[in-house]
This record gives sequence, C-alpha cells and structure tokens, in this order.
Amino acid sequence: MATGSPLIVLVHGLWMSGFELGVLRSRLEASGRFRAVGFSYPSLRGSMADHVRSLIDFAHAQKADELHFVGHSLGGLVVLNALSVTDDLPPGRAVLLGTPLQGSKAAQGVARWVPFGKAILGSAVNAEIVQWQPREWSGRREVGVIAGSMGLGLGRLFAELNTDHDGTVMVEETKLPGAKDHKILAISHTGMLFSAGVAEEAEHFLVRGSFRREG
Repeated sequence: MATGSPLIVLVHGLWMSGFELGVLRSRLEASGRFRAVGFSYPSLRGSMADHVRSLIDFAHAQKADELHFVGHSLGGLVVLNALSVTDDLPPGRAVLLGTPLQGSKAAQGVARWVPFGKAILGSAVNAEIVQWQPREWSGRREVGVIAGSMGLGLGRLFAELNTDHDGTVMVEETKLPGAKDHKILAISHTGMLFSAGVAEEAEHFLVRGSFRREG
C-alpha cells in the first residue's frame, strides 16, 4: 500500500501500552482502505499537555495525505486535546471510543475511596476526568463518538452508575456537544477494542463522516 494512503493513528487508554489495540488495528486495515499505526504514551506519568505534545509530534512525523485518529477511553481525550491546539495536520476525522468526555463517576469514586486512588489514576485522569470541566467541540475536524451500553466492568464497584453504561463510563458521560455523530453499541468498555462492530462503525465514520443507520 502506498505510503501516502489514508492513515489511522490509534491511541490507547489508561493502564495500557498500545499492544491491546492489535485486534482493532487489524480490523481497520482488513478492507485495504487504511493503514493504521499505534501511538503509545505513559498514561500514568506526565500531564495531559505532555501526552498531547507527544501525539502531535508523532502525527507530524507520519507520511500521509489523509490522517485520522481513533482514541479509546483516556486516549480519546488525548486525541481531542491534540486536535484542539493544532490545525496543521493532514485532513481527516476522529472517532472516540468510550471516552469520558464529561467526567467519570467511576474515576471520581476510585480517586475518593481507593487508597492511593489518585496515584493509580495518574495526573492526566485526575485533571481531565476527575476534576473535569464541561466539554464541547468546535474544531474543524469531524468527530464521532461510540459509547457502550453493556454494563460489564469494575466501574460499578466504585460508583453508582445509574444510567446506561459500559461498565466503566456512562453513556451520558460520552456526549460531546458539537460532535458530528454519536452511537451507542451493546458493548463493554474493554470489549470495544475487540469488537468487529465497533471497528465497522469507526471505519464507516472515517470514510463518510457518520455512523451507520439502522435499516
């Protein structure tokens, strides 16, 4: 495949290294429409500004005429923050998977109740998710958000997730005013990384700027 073909940068979430994105990467490359590459960052160390700067530098180093982003959980916030402070990257779209864009009751519960809770979440999560401010999107790049509604996960141990959730993040916490599209799938937070349906929806958005419609 030509070096200049559309490229997807995949960004992992908290407590991950990027290795976990292998299945998603393979699914996104299966159609032959895209190349995909993983970006890794130390999710527990450094600030959000550090992660954003690293992602921007990584993106600038890629050779592609069309550059897309797919971020899972905290990785989605890294992507969104990076795109909000730079406008000199090749054109493309972004998909955020299970990203707590409006804070996270589960993360707040961990920070409040678990010994050393703030330490095990890292400074980026504490600043962007535990002590959060309402977010909206007004950037040039089209952003789509996928939320999960299969409530399997440890988040329920730390907070009362009293509306639809993916086991870690509530659907309402994934809403982003200004996003181009938002879709809810019956999938868990971690399951998003291994779901054929999530990969298909992400590819659909990256190509067309919208998720699939039933029927």
